[in-house]
Amino acid sequence: MENFKKKQALDYHAGSRPGKIAVVSTKPTSTQRDISLAYSPGVAEPCIEIEKNPEDVYKYTAKGNLVAVISNGTAVLGLGNIGPEASKPVMEGKGVLFKIFADIDVFDIEVDANDIETFVQTVQAIAPTFGGINLEDIKAPECFEIEQRLKESLKIPIMHDDQHGTAIITGSALLNALELAGKEIDKVKVVFNGAGASAISCARLFIRLGVQKENLLMLDSTGVISTKRAGLDKQKQFFARDTDKETLAQAIDGADVFVGLSKGNVVSAQMLHSMAKDPIVFALANPTPEISYTDAIAARPDAIVATGRSDYPNQVNNVLGFPFIFRGALDVRATCINEEMKLAAVYAIAQLAKEDVPELVNNAYNKTNLMFGREYIIPKPVDPRLITTVSPAVARAAMDSGVARLAISNWDEYAQELTRRMGLDNKLLNRVSTRAKTNPKRVVFTEADHFKILKAAQVVRNDGVAIPILLGNKEKIDRIASEYHIDLEGVEIIDPRSTEESERCDQFGQLFYQLRKRRGITAFEARQIVRERNYFGAMMLQTGEADALISGLTRKYPDTIRPALHIIGTAENVKRVAGLYIIMTKTGPYFFADTTVNVNPTAEELVDITLLTAQTVQNLNITPRIALVSYSNFGSTENEETVKIREAVRILHEKHPGLIVDGEVQANFALNNKLLEEQFPFSNLVGQQVNTLIFPNLSAGNIAYKMMQEIGDSEAIGPLLMGMKKPVHILQLGSSVREIVNMVTLAVVDAQRNG
Repeated sequence: MENFKKKQALDYHAGSRPGKIAVVSTKPTSTQRDISLAYSPGVAEPCIEIEKNPEDVYKYTAKGNLVAVISNGTAVLGLGNIGPEASKPVMEGKGVLFKIFADIDVFDIEVDANDIETFVQTVQAIAPTFGGINLEDIKAPECFEIEQRLKESLKIPIMHDDQHGTAIITGSALLNALELAGKEIDKVKVVFNGAGASAISCARLFIRLGVQKENLLMLDSTGVISTKRAGLDKQKQFFARDTDKETLAQAIDGADVFVGLSKGNVVSAQMLHSMAKDPIVFALANPTPEISYTDAIAARPDAIVATGRSDYPNQVNNVLGFPFIFRGALDVRATCINEEMKLAAVYAIAQLAKEDVPELVNNAYNKTNLMFGREYIIPKPVDPRLITTVSPAVARAAMDSGVARLAISNWDEYAQELTRRMGLDNKLLNRVSTRAKTNPKRVVFTEADHFKILKAAQVVRNDGVAIPILLGNKEKIDRIASEYHIDLEGVEIIDPRSTEESERCDQFGQLFYQLRKRRGITAFEARQIVRERNYFGAMMLQTGEADALISGLTRKYPDTIRPALHIIGTAENVKRVAGLYIIMTKTGPYFFADTTVNVNPTAEELVDITLLTAQTVQNLNITPRIALVSYSNFGSTENEETVKIREAVRILHEKHPGLIVDGEVQANFALNNKLLEEQFPFSNLVGQQVNTLIFPNLSAGNIAYKMMQEIGDSEAIGPLLMGMKKPVHILQLGSSVREIVNMVTLAVVDAQRNG
């Protein structure tokens, strides 16, 4: 299992293009004129303007949205001092998080300098490039002096996230946990196990929040930091207490709050038993906490527990803070990230946890009603409100404390700008994946004799997304798994043609005969047909032995869909099925239908396809804004195709007035709202960001999604088969492992909704 995970991680980072980040031009570069403007001679003009007014660098370059993630590799994750080169994957990953959570561009900088002076001078020398600097994975105690010297010498936002990121999120969790426990912050006794950068920063922030210094004990690898110990550095001296306590067991006795930023499994149940009533336990060592969430709750049911893990409540995750703190600081061009801005982030995150949780967050975690309480003291990382809550709070604090060089006057407009910047729905896959993991379902793969299917099955099992069931010859599957180093231990493998499955095939055959006996199928033929894997898999779904079915990697679409239609059939009140592709773009998902089933639908069939698509999009917690597209605009061309589209739109407007839908309209007008408003201000789509396209025929839909997939810098997920009674989803020929995994994830969420 561990070898597979290692290979999977290495394959991900190597991929077809090594690394995780790239530089992308934000201006046109397709003509010689573009190149002349981008470089010589046109580039001289902004250079001259910046020389006259250095602040214009924010106007003419990317500096204002560019953060450096800088490390010397001396304290990388739990790996220690592994050097600058080995730290680069982590720094690239941090850049990815900045981009996807706050639309901040990043250059990662790995500095070969272990001494403070060289490191500081290097960062100072390159600082003019950046609008902000995120220091990362630098060991203590050097990190404290490095950050302080850079903050004193540079007038841009600077933050060592290992210190302050963890402190800010933990501070928010502390405030809310104390409120729930009914404890006053100036009276609680706090124990810190760990004295590195994160622990020291957390402890200092706790004191600023109101914890009394004399009520705080800190331990390092030697034991309790006390005034009796010699050789303490300046940071530890600040926390030295006059105490006879030496061990963790002694320190934790009677404590109200435990914060672990050390190593796994160092806290016992007995230690928790000695804590005060309603203890607060933050076991934040990762991936193995000081005590597991389940063990902590078992030992002390009255405890409020947080860890760094995503598979238990109350995950302390730095991604709740740093992207949005830098976003707010950059947007007001702050000269630093000061204490006021950090505290503003603490209180904003804490307050957000007390507000009503959006449905999409509940759905992502398969909850009906997440609410402020012992298992929800801080927001979830997928909460889209973080950027519109934390970033404005930080920006406002920068303005109020006098370190902002720009002022925001309209906060509502700023929030809308943040929402637009991120795209309304660009976290779809993250939300769907999170939800799938909360209640993984049994997914039967009918083509398990293909290495892509086996790899995908392994991924979804390892990730906790699904419980795979593989159909095929066991010897062949084992041989392929061995060849590609795929671990299938514990995965159910069924060969419908084996003698072991004769009894089940007889049962399935009898059921199939009853379903199809008036369609020319004999009992003998039925028993033979159900041994074919697509029929066998559909029977497993029909009889409740599986929750979803995935097929189509190596078969033609009609050959795959026919067994499902014969056995499972369409959902109630559904006249026909249709295929939907989700096109993932940088600005969010687009939904294309029908792309796979109906060759030349009538007006009434277009209505059915539109309604099926709208329901599917709504099931993903996205409001469908639908355009029925054509080569004509609102009657500009008169023929059979355009007339049927107009008739479909008329029916939709008349019978389903709540839908946001219009047509017939050309795709460029549908997707460019400014253009649509200029030419067709009467359209229902004016002021709406269209995300769903219904095509007039199969040819148009199929061509469109395949072009987007190949040349549109986008990822296609699908086709989702809409209208079936139970989840059956058909892969496109030659799907990648990633595409199969995405399809399985959506199938699991579909199965969850089906009960």
